[in-house]
Amino acid sequence: MADPEAMMAAVTRSMKARTGRSLEEWIAEVEAAPLDPLDQKAVRAWLKAEHGVPQNTQWAIADAVAQRAGWQRPSDDAYVDQQYAGPKASLRPIFDALHQELLKLGPDVRMEGRGMYLPFIRKRQFAAVAAPSRTRVEVGLRFMEAPASERLTPTQNLGQATHKLSLTSADEVPGIVALLKAAYEQNG
Repeated sequence: MADPEAMMAAVTRSMKARTGRSLEEWIAEVEAAPLDPLDQKAVRAWLKAEHGVPQNTQWAIADAVAQRAGWQRPSDDAYVDQQYAGPKASLRPIFDALHQELLKLGPDVRMEGRGMYLPFIRKRQFAAVAAPSRTRVEVGLRFMEAPASERLTPTQNLGQATHKLSLTSADEVPGIVALLKAAYEQNG
Protein backbone atom coordinates (compact mmCIF):
# COMPACT_ATOMS: atom_id res chain seq x y z
CA MET A 1 0.00 0.00 0.00
CA ALA A 2 1.25 3.44 -0.85
CA ASP A 3 1.80 6.08 1.80
CA PRO A 4 -1.08 8.53 2.41
CA GLU A 5 0.48 11.25 0.27
CA ALA A 6 0.90 8.91 -2.70
CA MET A 7 -2.67 7.66 -2.31
CA MET A 8 -4.05 11.21 -2.23
CA ALA A 9 -1.96 12.15 -5.26
CA ALA A 10 -3.44 9.21 -7.17
CA VAL A 11 -6.99 10.17 -6.13
CA THR A 12 -6.34 13.78 -7.16
CA ARG A 13 -4.92 12.78 -10.57
CA SER A 14 -8.01 10.75 -11.43
CA MET A 15 -10.56 13.08 -9.80
CA LYS A 16 -11.69 14.95 -12.93
CA ALA A 17 -12.23 11.70 -14.85
CA ARG A 18 -14.18 10.15 -11.96
CA THR A 19 -16.23 13.14 -10.78
CA GLY A 20 -16.25 15.61 -13.66
CA ARG A 21 -14.34 18.21 -11.61
CA SER A 22 -10.71 18.79 -10.72
CA LEU A 23 -9.54 19.22 -7.13
CA GLU A 24 -9.37 23.00 -7.61
CA GLU A 25 -12.95 23.04 -8.92
CA TRP A 26 -14.14 21.00 -5.92
CA ILE A 27 -12.29 23.30 -3.52
CA ALA A 28 -14.06 26.31 -5.05
CA GLU A 29 -17.41 24.49 -4.76
CA VAL A 30 -16.84 23.75 -1.06
CA GLU A 31 -15.58 27.25 -0.32
CA ALA A 32 -18.76 28.69 -1.88
CA ALA A 33 -20.94 26.49 0.33
CA PRO A 34 -22.05 27.50 3.86
CA LEU A 35 -19.53 25.16 5.51
CA ASP A 36 -16.71 25.55 8.01
CA PRO A 37 -13.68 24.53 5.93
CA LEU A 38 -11.96 23.18 9.05
CA ASP A 39 -14.85 20.79 9.82
CA GLN A 40 -13.67 17.97 7.59
CA LYS A 41 -16.43 15.62 8.72
CA ALA A 42 -19.13 18.14 7.70
CA VAL A 43 -17.38 18.81 4.38
CA ARG A 44 -17.22 15.06 3.61
CA ALA A 45 -20.89 14.60 4.55
CA TRP A 46 -21.91 17.52 2.34
CA LEU A 47 -19.88 16.22 -0.61
CA LYS A 48 -21.58 12.83 -0.27
CA ALA A 49 -25.12 14.11 0.30
CA GLU A 50 -25.13 16.94 -2.22
CA HIS A 51 -22.89 15.54 -4.94
CA GLY A 52 -22.51 11.79 -4.39
CA VAL A 53 -18.74 12.12 -4.19
CA PRO A 54 -16.99 8.77 -3.47
CA GLN A 55 -15.33 8.31 -0.07
CA ASN A 56 -11.62 8.59 -0.96
CA THR A 57 -12.39 11.65 -3.07
CA GLN A 58 -14.32 13.19 -0.16
CA TRP A 59 -11.26 12.78 2.05
CA ALA A 60 -8.93 14.33 -0.53
CA ILE A 61 -11.18 17.34 -1.08
CA ALA A 62 -11.88 17.92 2.63
CA ASP A 63 -8.17 17.65 3.42
CA ALA A 64 -7.24 20.14 0.69
CA VAL A 65 -9.95 22.60 1.77
CA ALA A 66 -8.82 22.42 5.42
CA GLN A 67 -5.16 22.87 4.49
CA ARG A 68 -6.03 25.92 2.40
CA ALA A 69 -7.85 27.29 5.50
CA GLY A 70 -4.67 26.87 7.58
CA TRP A 71 -5.01 23.38 9.09
CA GLN A 72 -1.80 21.35 9.27
CA ARG A 73 -1.79 17.58 9.54
CA PRO A 74 -0.40 16.47 12.93
CA SER A 75 2.64 14.21 13.05
CA ASP A 76 2.14 10.51 13.76
CA ASP A 77 3.51 11.08 17.27
CA ALA A 78 1.04 13.92 17.81
CA TYR A 79 -1.83 11.58 16.92
CA VAL A 80 -0.54 9.07 19.50
CA ASP A 81 -0.16 11.78 22.14
CA GLN A 82 -3.69 13.04 21.42
CA GLN A 83 -5.27 9.59 21.70
CA TYR A 84 -3.48 8.67 24.93
CA ALA A 85 -3.93 11.92 26.85
CA GLY A 86 -6.24 12.96 29.66
CA PRO A 87 -8.49 10.17 30.92
CA LYS A 88 -6.82 7.65 28.57
CA ALA A 89 -3.25 8.45 29.65
CA SER A 90 -3.13 5.31 31.79
CA LEU A 91 -3.49 3.25 28.58
CA ARG A 92 -0.32 4.67 27.00
CA PRO A 93 1.92 1.84 28.35
CA ILE A 94 -0.31 -0.68 26.56
CA PHE A 95 0.02 1.23 23.29
CA ASP A 96 3.77 1.64 23.74
CA ALA A 97 4.23 -2.12 24.30
CA LEU A 98 2.08 -2.92 21.24
CA HIS A 99 3.90 -0.35 19.13
CA GLN A 100 7.26 -1.87 20.06
CA GLU A 101 6.11 -5.44 19.25
CA LEU A 102 4.46 -4.44 15.98
CA LEU A 103 7.57 -2.63 14.74
CA LYS A 104 9.73 -5.65 15.64
CA LEU A 105 7.75 -7.82 13.19
CA GLY A 106 9.74 -6.52 10.23
CA PRO A 107 11.54 -3.54 8.70
CA ASP A 108 8.60 -2.91 6.37
CA VAL A 109 6.13 -2.07 9.19
CA ARG A 110 5.08 1.54 9.54
CA MET A 111 2.50 3.31 11.65
CA GLU A 112 0.29 6.09 10.33
CA GLY A 113 -1.40 8.72 12.42
CA ARG A 114 -5.18 8.89 12.33
CA GLY A 115 -7.70 10.63 14.53
CA MET A 116 -9.54 7.61 15.94
CA TYR A 117 -7.09 4.72 15.61
CA LEU A 118 -3.50 4.03 14.64
CA PRO A 119 -3.02 1.68 11.69
CA PHE A 120 0.05 -0.48 11.23
CA ILE A 121 0.85 -1.24 7.63
CA ARG A 122 3.06 -3.59 5.72
CA LYS A 123 1.97 -3.74 2.09
CA ARG A 124 -1.52 -3.17 3.45
CA GLN A 125 -2.94 -2.52 6.89
CA PHE A 126 -2.64 -5.59 9.10
CA ALA A 127 -3.28 -4.09 12.53
CA ALA A 128 -5.13 -1.15 14.04
CA VAL A 129 -4.87 0.05 17.63
CA ALA A 130 -7.51 2.19 19.33
CA ALA A 131 -8.52 3.23 22.83
CA PRO A 132 -12.34 3.22 22.71
CA SER A 133 -12.70 3.70 26.47
CA ARG A 134 -10.70 4.67 29.54
CA THR A 135 -10.20 1.03 30.50
CA ARG A 136 -9.06 -0.85 27.42
CA VAL A 137 -7.12 -0.78 24.18
CA GLU A 138 -8.53 -2.65 21.22
CA VAL A 139 -6.32 -4.29 18.62
CA GLY A 140 -7.86 -4.99 15.25
CA LEU A 141 -6.11 -7.61 13.14
CA ARG A 142 -6.65 -8.41 9.48
CA PHE A 143 -6.60 -12.10 8.65
CA MET A 144 -7.17 -14.06 5.46
CA GLU A 145 -7.57 -17.06 7.75
CA ALA A 146 -7.81 -16.30 11.46
CA PRO A 147 -5.82 -18.51 13.82
CA ALA A 148 -7.76 -20.33 16.52
CA SER A 149 -7.74 -18.15 19.60
CA GLU A 150 -10.20 -17.48 22.40
CA ARG A 151 -8.91 -13.88 22.43
CA LEU A 152 -10.21 -13.05 18.94
CA THR A 153 -13.72 -11.92 18.10
CA PRO A 154 -14.94 -11.04 14.59
CA THR A 155 -15.28 -7.31 13.86
CA GLN A 156 -16.00 -4.89 11.06
CA ASN A 157 -15.46 -1.63 12.87
CA LEU A 158 -11.74 -1.18 13.45
CA GLY A 159 -10.00 -0.07 10.29
CA GLN A 160 -9.64 -3.01 7.90
CA ALA A 161 -9.63 -5.57 10.70
CA THR A 162 -11.48 -8.86 10.48
CA HIS A 163 -10.96 -9.70 14.17
CA LYS A 164 -10.23 -7.80 17.37
CA LEU A 165 -9.12 -8.33 20.93
CA SER A 166 -9.01 -6.13 24.00
CA LEU A 167 -6.14 -5.40 26.37
CA THR A 168 -6.34 -3.85 29.80
CA SER A 169 -2.65 -4.14 30.75
CA ALA A 170 0.72 -3.96 29.01
CA ASP A 171 1.47 -7.31 30.68
CA GLU A 172 -0.96 -8.93 28.22
CA VAL A 173 1.01 -7.87 25.11
CA PRO A 174 3.56 -10.73 25.15
CA GLY A 175 0.65 -13.19 25.08
CA ILE A 176 -0.66 -11.86 21.75
CA VAL A 177 2.61 -11.55 19.81
CA ALA A 178 1.83 -14.76 17.87
CA LEU A 179 -1.47 -13.23 16.72
CA LEU A 180 0.27 -10.00 15.70
CA LYS A 181 2.82 -12.04 13.75
CA ALA A 182 0.12 -14.09 12.02
CA ALA A 183 -1.65 -10.91 10.84
CA TYR A 184 1.68 -9.47 9.68
CA GLU A 185 2.54 -12.61 7.71
CA GLN A 186 -0.89 -12.85 6.08
CA ASN A 187 -0.71 -9.30 4.78
CA GLY A 188 2.71 -9.29 3.10
